[in-house]
Amino acid sequence: MNGLEIKEKQTKYCLQSWSKQRGLNPIPIEKADGIYMWDFDGNRYSDMSAQLVNLNIGHNCVPVQEAIKKQVDKYCYLSPAYGSEPRAELSEMLIDLLPDNFGKIFYTNAGADANENAIKIAKMYTGRQKVFSRYRSYHGSSFGAGNLTGEPRRYPLEPGITGFVKFFDPYVYREPIEFESEEAAASYYLAKLEEQINYENPYNIACIVMETITGSNGVIIPPKGYLPGVRKLCDKYGIVMICDEVMAGFGRTGKMFAFENFDVKPDLVSFAKGVTSGYVQLGGVAVSTEIAEFFDDNQLSCGLTYSGHPLACAAGVATLNFYKENNILENVNKSGKVLADELEKLKSNHPCVGDVRYIGLFSSIELVKDKTTKEALVPYGKDPDGVMGKIVGMLKSKGFMTYSHENMIFVSPPLIITPEQVKEEMTKVDEILSEVDKTL
Repeated sequence: MNGLEIKEKQTKYCLQSWSKQRGLNPIPIEKADGIYMWDFDGNRYSDMSAQLVNLNIGHNCVPVQEAIKKQVDKYCYLSPAYGSEPRAELSEMLIDLLPDNFGKIFYTNAGADANENAIKIAKMYTGRQKVFSRYRSYHGSSFGAGNLTGEPRRYPLEPGITGFVKFFDPYVYREPIEFESEEAAASYYLAKLEEQINYENPYNIACIVMETITGSNGVIIPPKGYLPGVRKLCDKYGIVMICDEVMAGFGRTGKMFAFENFDVKPDLVSFAKGVTSGYVQLGGVAVSTEIAEFFDDNQLSCGLTYSGHPLACAAGVATLNFYKENNILENVNKSGKVLADELEKLKSNHPCVGDVRYIGLFSSIELVKDKTTKEALVPYGKDPDGVMGKIVGMLKSKGFMTYSHENMIFVSPPLIITPEQVKEEMTKVDEILSEVDKTL
């Protein structure tokens, strides 16, 4: 098919996620390589969101493609009950990357069911019912993960499942209190969380689930002392600490896992996206040795047909090897430093930029109408005039491909991006924000 045929068939026969279907205009992509994509007319686009913050190794990574092909020649599928070499190898590699308190992996298809199964494991292990998660969070859109989610994408699932309790994020930029330090902010939020834990009966709370770094709701980085404080609360009340690393894991923050930036060891870690960089879909739950041993004599009531799919695990093994052999963490920190400098320039130079937040190659630009009042460019959960869509379209016209959520623009490119490419692409953002300053 040519580009026009692809577009016509896709808009006629496919329902596109999170979109009103009328008027959709998907760009048909003919080929892609590294951080770039080309349409059928030869126009080049820069993938500055790593698709959905999952294509960590970029497009057309030959070692991963070859690993998938090699596994196809052996067999494409085995039930989870059979022994599979890529499944066994990937599991060992993941446990070796994780802290020393981890023992086993349960595989899922993606991030949403990873979070659903993490909750189930915590509830079975503790015998408790309640689940804490944050308002500014996205953990997936299936029914359980959607109830775990705190932001407006949970609304179509309401009325929700009983036992899901929301608490507030440490969103310091939006907090009306002026804190003297990050530690003071962390102390405040931890005190409020413990107060809510006590109101909800701490001995009926199975788990506290957090995106280690809030992803699609603004790349909100916890203040110093916050995550260790949550760890202490979990230990105090016997609550399982679950870190959702679906988006932030596998090198995105400059560490293999985002929680390594904060000197904590969770009990369960949900993952997906970067484990295979999207070459084949795969998710999972890393389980501490203590919790894994509980299931030696208690049935693990979790299961999926495609758990640990051999093709996905083969892609995972090759992806993890690629990270190591190509010093990806080193590149994330080098290119991330350039990205940080460019973001700070945008904050200084543009009235529409209220805040920038970044860690490694994980960043967001928060747009405001007024820097002093911090009034968001669009109201929370609404964009009646399509303002953010217009800004994303302006970036697209420059070949800078990303997405927005609420009043944020995200910059989270593939982890292979060079410092020179970062500078080239951020010049485009600077140009578009100058137009936003004038018109919006």
